[in-house]
Amino acid sequence: MIKAIIFDLGNVLINWKPADYLKNAGYKDTEISLILKDVFHSEEWLKLDNGDITTPQAIKIIAKKSTLSESEIRAIFDLRLKIISPIHNNAKLLPELKKRGYRLYYLSNFPDDIFDEVKNKYNFFMFFDGGEISARLNASKPDKRIFRIFLDKYMLKPEESLFIDDSDINAGAAEKLGIKAIHLDSPEVLKEKLEEALGIKLKIS
Repeated sequence: MIKAIIFDLGNVLINWKPADYLKNAGYKDTEISLILKDVFHSEEWLKLDNGDITTPQAIKIIAKKSTLSESEIRAIFDLRLKIISPIHNNAKLLPELKKRGYRLYYLSNFPDDIFDEVKNKYNFFMFFDGGEISARLNASKPDKRIFRIFLDKYMLKPEESLFIDDSDINAGAAEKLGIKAIHLDSPEVLKEKLEEALGIKLKIS
């Protein structure tokens, strides 16, 4: 029986689509490809999520390897809070799940420096019983360590937990530890996937 539901944040409860944002902001396709490769898909980005380096350190390291200047890279990092936006219909599921007695948590690969601002900005965080980001645990999904640390901290049993992530690799890592998982390949189907996994009907207020 599922008692706890653990949500990833990106593309589950908040939009994180840098390419779409950059395109809508007027960047050329060649510029977008370069930014994605050198910044958002870089080794430094992963290290930032893991809490191994700081944002200023990441910017300097990327600048040494990229044709983008340090000021251009810094400007891209400054866009992060603009790229992020809430997925309102999915967030509206949280109070309904809470009313039904589920304990709610978040577990997300997320850099440390902007998380508190995101958390304070969106009211849906009030419905969580707890949560962690990778940078503060020095472990990132799909590393099994992050799941073990999380389960131990909140005293959750794998077989009583449901994990939702937009990455099939991350969902698969959770399943290997005995956690029931949903790979959310599209944010629009969260309600349907939750109803199927929990065997209930959910209302969005």
